[in-house]
Amino acid sequence: MNPLLGAEQAVLGSVLLDPGQLSHLDWLAPDHFYRPVHQALFAALRKLHNDGHPALAAEETAPLSWVTDAFDEASLHVRGLTTAYAHTLISACPRPAHAPVYGRMVLEGAIHRSVTAHAIRLHQAARADALQGEVEGALHYADVLTGVLSDLAQRWGTEPRPVAPATPPATAPAPPPVRADQVAEDERFLLAVLAERPRAMDEVVGWLRPGDFADPAHGQLYRCLGALHHRGEPIDRITLLWEAQRRGLLADGTLSSDQLTAICDGVGPGSADWLGELVIRSSVTRTAATSARAIRALAENKALAPGRLINHALHALGPLDEVRTRWQMANGRPAPTPTAPTPSPNGPPAVQVHAALARSAPRPASPLSARPSSAPTPAAARPPFRGHS
Repeated sequence: MNPLLGAEQAVLGSVLLDPGQLSHLDWLAPDHFYRPVHQALFAALRKLHNDGHPALAAEETAPLSWVTDAFDEASLHVRGLTTAYAHTLISACPRPAHAPVYGRMVLEGAIHRSVTAHAIRLHQAARADALQGEVEGALHYADVLTGVLSDLAQRWGTEPRPVAPATPPATAPAPPPVRADQVAEDERFLLAVLAERPRAMDEVVGWLRPGDFADPAHGQLYRCLGALHHRGEPIDRITLLWEAQRRGLLADGTLSSDQLTAICDGVGPGSADWLGELVIRSSVTRTAATSARAIRALAENKALAPGRLINHALHALGPLDEVRTRWQMANGRPAPTPTAPTPSPNGPPAVQVHAALARSAPRPASPLSARPSSAPTPAAARPPFRGHS
């Protein structure tokens, strides 16, 4: 059996057997379930609970009306649901009292699905922007994904912070660059202008980096230009060729003298600032697509715990945040100043405390460490998990 399907069935089976379990699942929402029929049935159970169904007053076994009324309500919103399915759900529940644990599994699956879906949207927006020569769509969906990750972290009860994975996620081979020929032409034109007019380096050196070039050879040539500019040495085709040789670019085949000559001979009238903006614009969409692919690979790893998934995904967005800042500098827009969260004088937010408690079981205190003034808090006295209303 699929583990997620088993968890969804176990949650519903536990509530059908014991309606009171819904009071421990107020942080679980219908859209956290994967199957539409399970979404409709959990919503129906929630509605009956909120309406004060008579089954809630039952002290022992839930009456049959609790099951039939829930299926009748759910059938109004989804097709193909019959009361015969109740036997499957009930038999899938080993222990009704374990409903919060089953619900946590459902929420974990929902977190993975949500991150995957938003990563796909970011990748699609980045590819669309690359075709149109824009960046706004990719940056917008990057902000949306960041907000989603922060919200999911709060629901799961963890602190969102970028953490690099121990091993990079295995991603599928990158698709061919969008408008690769045009991007390469823009890069060659920019390098030709910078080689012909060395003072033009002042227009781009503050925000353009070698990694912004799609062609690694172009990025290395820009690095050579930057080194000569930084040292205050003259720039022309001879000094460039010599710098490339000193860096080993000719020996390892990254650059050839013919390539460099072709770039320097292709100079024409052009604005280094405008051409640099074209290059960094392409870098923004390319970096957004790379980040999206990495995040999707992380989310599709079912062995990755939600807290680690969220933190690794935030780390994968780091390169995009860095190139976005330089894009804003290129356009004369002030970079937004991140505001650090103010720590609460009373400790972590209650929602994070509740979420953390829902994921941990109480442990009895060791006789050696127990103190008269500090007794372990019973599980029943702990506040329930309220990940969201």
